[in-house]
Amino acid sequence: MKKVVLLTAAALIALVMGCSKSGNNAIKVGSIGPLSGAVAVYGVECKNGIDLAVEEINAAGGVNGQLIEIIAEDDEGNPEKSVSAYKKLVTKDAVKYIIGSLTSGCTQAITQSAQAQKIVQIAPAATAPAITDAGNYIFRACFIDPFQGTVGGKFAADNLGANSAAILYDIGNDYSVGLKENFFKEFERLGGRVIAQESYNTGDKDFNAQITKIKNVNPDVIYLPDYYGTVALIAKQLRAQGIVKPIVGADGWDGLTENAGEEVLNGYYSNHYATDSDSPAVQKFVSAFNTKYGKNPNAFAALGYDSVYLLKDAIAKAGTTDGAAVRDALEATDGDYVTGHLTFDEKRNPIKSAVILEMARGSKGELTTQYKATVNP
Repeated sequence: MKKVVLLTAAALIALVMGCSKSGNNAIKVGSIGPLSGAVAVYGVECKNGIDLAVEEINAAGGVNGQLIEIIAEDDEGNPEKSVSAYKKLVTKDAVKYIIGSLTSGCTQAITQSAQAQKIVQIAPAATAPAITDAGNYIFRACFIDPFQGTVGGKFAADNLGANSAAILYDIGNDYSVGLKENFFKEFERLGGRVIAQESYNTGDKDFNAQITKIKNVNPDVIYLPDYYGTVALIAKQLRAQGIVKPIVGADGWDGLTENAGEEVLNGYYSNHYATDSDSPAVQKFVSAFNTKYGKNPNAFAALGYDSVYLLKDAIAKAGTTDGAAVRDALEATDGDYVTGHLTFDEKRNPIKSAVILEMARGSKGELTTQYKATVNP
């Protein structure tokens, strides 16, 4: 019996050593995002996209003969927890690359540290312009708020034919404020008039006072630059007061299909891609995601997926996992991805198109989105 135990122990030690060796040879990539909390739909979907990309890459042999290992951390959409997750990934897990976080505040909480420690950071969906100001190790896969706000203003004026607009925004949220400012500039540049600007505070639930003021000026369109949970609440209160005019927003609306109803119909928002695109890359991704998860991928899933492939392509091009070499290769990106053909500008922000999606009813009556228009940079 003792001999059997000893042999079993030896076999287990050999197995563990073999796994450790394999793990040490893997390319470790950290991911940070809200896997729980108020905006968990963003983080969970992004993580699903990341996992699908890693699964595909590893099944094809990895990168330069090495597999990719994702080490995921949940920051709950809290910048302080983003910092803790970053420190854990860099010190304990010794990652050289980080994908994340998702929201701009959480992402910006770690950019200075990533730059100082020469950690390649790719932000899938953080759209605030200042994100990449930290330095040349900071990249993003999404377009930035000035472009998105401009897209919203142009769509409202050109596609919806609106002459007047009201804006209802979160005064304490940089994402919401930045979109508001750029929508205002573009809409008025095109000859429209913003006849009401009403604000609220993060966490507010009752918007009826602001909506009453908007109703009194009767705008052609209402711009709602916020995240899906707040947008759903505002839309209900708008419709309850009899305002049926179009509402327009940005990528923070992604998630409405699972969290809203009739109130968001006649709603449009700028986003990073459309699931009903005829692009072969999009259709391949959507099909694979559906097979794995049983549903269509939202933009956060697509951006997470693209972030992994951006990193994979840069490592392959560099021929090494050296952070500086991978950074250089990433900066020279010029390729086709799910969210479009992508190159980087001098601030490592992607140069690519935006799409406008319309909230609609599907064939079975379910709330869904459909492609409405493309707006080029």
